[in-house]
Amino acid sequence: MGKYKNYIIALAIVGLILISSKVSAAKIIANFENIRLKAYKDSAGIWTIGYGSTYNPENGLRIKEGDVITKETALRWLNLVTASTQNSVKNLVKRPINDRQLAALTSLAYNIGVGAFGRSTLLRKLNAGANDQEVAAHFADFNKVTTLKGKVVSQGLVRRRKEEAELYLS
Repeated sequence: MGKYKNYIIALAIVGLILISSKVSAAKIIANFENIRLKAYKDSAGIWTIGYGSTYNPENGLRIKEGDVITKETALRWLNLVTASTQNSVKNLVKRPINDRQLAALTSLAYNIGVGAFGRSTLLRKLNAGANDQEVAAHFADFNKVTTLKGKVVSQGLVRRRKEEAELYLS
């Protein structure tokens, strides 16, 4: 047993590193989306609450002026919508990806919507076998918000897409 002790310890350390390195899409999204417990209009004029929720995932109703939630509700909704989004991403992606790539793609799809993600050049390139660099370059395609003045580049989205692309490549 003595000669295997160091080997077993090394394997245990590697296992702990792998477990702790698993990325949570919900944590990534929460870092990008500021929690707001009272409904507000986002940059596109859409009523939003919690971590960017435009609807209540428990009853399907759209967020409206005057809606208020608790931190616990915001976190529950974030986890519900993230899990649903992640399942949709898994169904749309037709080739193997790692946990960091899945988290980056889930964050993107959460923000732009699963429908837009499903129609994206990024997904088409990914499924066609493009290399990771080429796929990651397409995160930047989603850096604009629609306002009353039309589509404008959002510096917040530029930063978010850069971080998602970096996570995808890590």
